[in-house]
Amino acid sequence: MFYNTLHNRWLRLVACVVGELIAAAALNLFIVPLGLYTGGLLGFCQLIRTLLQSMGLRFGTYDIAGILYFLVNIPILLLAYKRLGKGLVIKTAICTVSYSLFYSVIPIPSAPVVDDYLTACLLGGILAGAGSGIVLTCGGSGGGLDIVGLCLSKQGSSFTVGRISMAFNIFLYSACLLLFSPEVAIYSVIYNFFTSTVLDRMHQQNVTVQALIFTREDEDVLAHFIIDQLGRSVTYWNGVGAYTKDDIHVLCVCLSKYEIEELLHAVHSIDPHAFLTVQEGVRIAGNFPRRLE
Repeated sequence: MFYNTLHNRWLRLVACVVGELIAAAALNLFIVPLGLYTGGLLGFCQLIRTLLQSMGLRFGTYDIAGILYFLVNIPILLLAYKRLGKGLVIKTAICTVSYSLFYSVIPIPSAPVVDDYLTACLLGGILAGAGSGIVLTCGGSGGGLDIVGLCLSKQGSSFTVGRISMAFNIFLYSACLLLFSPEVAIYSVIYNFFTSTVLDRMHQQNVTVQALIFTREDEDVLAHFIIDQLGRSVTYWNGVGAYTKDDIHVLCVCLSKYEIEELLHAVHSIDPHAFLTVQEGVRIAGNFPRRLE
């Protein structure tokens, strides 16, 4: 079912909105009631909101941090339009509006849902990271530092989305440490660590894999599928089965984990008896374009 969702444009968009709902709900239900701060640009907007409130400014029942987050994303979306293309920008705009809306309308409990800070950070981080990971895996983005991370990933940088977020958050939480109590900064860091860890695991485009395919069928059919449909290059050679002494063809291809499901479906469709191994976390240097959608 998840495979079909990934390859249907409208289902991907729906999944992106649902992912933003999960992330916003996790933040408002577990983190905000404890007076903690999320990371990235939204955390920065929360910090600005708190400073404005300390100056006596009031904004009624609305959380102005969501509005500020949308406004600061406008120049980032313009950058994404040049670097990442129109399709991603449209989905990012939809996701950003959805996230800002959900963040503003989901009621914040007057009392924390979970009193224990560490448990709340764990639950909130897992849910928020999973929600954001769904968005990225389905080809969208919640805006903010996600866009910066995607641009770096597109250029082949070693910085993943999670890593660039953590680098920015060093400065953000240092400010929290100076302005608030140490507990606020420490538990906010813990929450962000859980979020970033789950996010990087969910964001399958960041995971590079190597697949070895062993087949007795015509290797050209699989090779043409990999080249034409996946846009990846492939190397193949002839081998001999040590037990059966039969001639086999071995194909080697490197691709992202996001693309491996499509390859698996094609392999088993072309040759149901094919043998395939997948190795995750392969380090690749050279001409290997990153796919974001």
